[in-house]
Amino acid sequence: MPMIQFSEKDLLRGTVVPPAWYLIKIDEIGEKPSADGQSTNYPVSGTVIKNADNGDTELANVPIDWMFNSKAIGLAVGFLKAFGVDVVPGKRFDLKAAEGQLIEVWVENDIYQGRKVNRVNHKYRPAQR
Repeated sequence: MPMIQFSEKDLLRGTVVPPAWYLIKIDEIGEKPSADGQSTNYPVSGTVIKNADNGDTELANVPIDWMFNSKAIGLAVGFLKAFGVDVVPGKRFDLKAAEGQLIEVWVENDIYQGRKVNRVNHKYRPAQR
């Protein structure tokens, strides 16, 4: 008999948060080929700590996922700058270094396959805690 089990994060996945700035802990950053094999995706998984503007923790622990793609890697500039990284041409950056760090991320809503979802619009600012 197939048995399954859920973590708190599993149960919170899919929770749609109101558009706002959120303090997020970066849990993991990966690297994998895109579906067409023509580029590389860098998926980012984070967890809401609190609403960064009003301190509300009602949505704490909600997972927020987004990604960067090598064809539009310039969208990662603001992410790196929010951690104080000096982004200059030709310099290499280890995205994994952000794991475990805090950052403020603007999360808005979008429609994907007919359902409302969270969408990171690549707006970042340093964590104020």
